[in-house]
Amino acid sequence: MTRRTTRVMLADDHALVRRGVRLILEAEPDIEVVAEAGDGLEAIELLREVEVDLVVLDIAMPRVTGLQAARDIGRRRNPPRILMLSMHDNEQYFFSSLKAGASGYVLKSVADEDLVGAVRSAMRGDAFVYPGAMSALVRDYLDRIRRGQVTPSTAPDSALTEREDQVLKLIAEGASSKEIAATLSISLKTVERHRANILAKLGMRDRTQLTRYAIRAGLIEP
Repeated sequence: MTRRTTRVMLADDHALVRRGVRLILEAEPDIEVVAEAGDGLEAIELLREVEVDLVVLDIAMPRVTGLQAARDIGRRRNPPRILMLSMHDNEQYFFSSLKAGASGYVLKSVADEDLVGAVRSAMRGDAFVYPGAMSALVRDYLDRIRRGQVTPSTAPDSALTEREDQVLKLIAEGASSKEIAATLSISLKTVERHRANILAKLGMRDRTQLTRYAIRAGLIEP
């Protein structure tokens, strides 16, 4: 079956970076870069003219930063997916990107290895978390335990069944539906049913929201 083409906008104030990212993405037959912007404000304005599925935003740009642009884009009706691109392996930037609505945070130093996978994850409704950021999530979880901010009452156990809770935790840890099915020894169809039930109970629409919810609720386990 032919995979649907993903239309991407690139926003970075360095033309050379945009050129390199375009080459990485357009090496894939199902990804097309349809627009480029030199800063966040230009990206916001271009979205009024060009229909895209995903926006790749450099986190630090003149006039309007990537984080500011992500927050503006996220407020739109049916917004595109968002990925943040950064040269900084910085926990604060990473957490700020999640709060701004991004589906992932990709380091420029390994963009040739991670960017395509991050695009595909975002378009599936998954969150892309690079290994260094996962360590940051675990540290944040432990810090909140020490501060008393994570207690049993913050977890969704009262709303979800035990099996749904297991599925949600695996989603938060980045497991695919196939991996969840294998881990829990259940069918793929059952995983999808549990996922749909979790979304309905929590009033969420996709896996990215579930992951952010699980992070806030302290369901990422060390």
